[in-house]
Amino acid sequence: MLWILLTAAAAPLQVTRNALQRGLVGDAGPWGATLVRFLFGLPFSIAMFAVVATLTPDAHPDPSLRFWIGVCAGAAAQIAATGALLLAMHRSGFAVATVMQQSSLPLGALLGWVALGDRLHPAAWGGVAVATAGLVILSWPKRADLRGSLAGASLGLASGAAFAVALNGYRQAALALEPAHPIYAALAGLVVAQTLQSVGLGGALALLRPQSWKAVGASWKASLGAGFFGSAGSACWFGALALAPAGPVRAVGVLETVIAAAVGRRVFRERLSARQLVGGVLTSVGVVLTALA
Repeated sequence: MLWILLTAAAAPLQVTRNALQRGLVGDAGPWGATLVRFLFGLPFSIAMFAVVATLTPDAHPDPSLRFWIGVCAGAAAQIAATGALLLAMHRSGFAVATVMQQSSLPLGALLGWVALGDRLHPAAWGGVAVATAGLVILSWPKRADLRGSLAGASLGLASGAAFAVALNGYRQAALALEPAHPIYAALAGLVVAQTLQSVGLGGALALLRPQSWKAVGASWKASLGAGFFGSAGSACWFGALALAPAGPVRAVGVLETVIAAAVGRRVFRERLSARQLVGGVLTSVGVVLTALA
């Protein structure tokens, strides 16, 4: 049951990282803030992997084609998901965007059924329906802010879909690399993914938006904090995914929703309406039903 502890630990770490990243969006832009979690988290990830590798001398990693496909797909999808999530936070609020991100599980179930031929229990499809209803209620815009709400809802759903791809990609990568030592495989995959993300996104920003690098460097203290919490949270997520399927992992991960609501209210002084609360509860219930069916 180690994966449950890892997932429960990842939730507050991820919310803290999201909160720190959100403060960077104004100066660095959404993609500069996205780079923070990978670039500043990489040294911490390498340090954690070094410790685990030292404690696992009998590991025999096999970086096969399956591993590289999984880790590359996960890395690219995570970049897209994080950027969309940060934009959604500014459009729809911190807690609401985090709840909408939970759509990664029902969207992942649909993706598995259409693309991979996965078969789900009828109760799981019921969970998909409940989660979808919750997302519709949650993202339904007010007339006074129709355009902004619709944009935030779309970005949140896009983030959930990309995270669904990333979760399954990272799980497949860990299973392919070293199934006998899941924690070793998880952290090795994390280091490879963050290296690819730092080089890819960092290079793109250097060419297309060099001012983002200046903003990230100027706010290095906040960036270092976001990198640390992001690396620690990702290590927990990767470890949990190496030990259990993405569905149950995401079900336990709905703890993040409650924590995000508290952070949004206390730190950012955001208030959730009754409609948003109902939508958030329905979405969380649907996620749990889908995962545990």
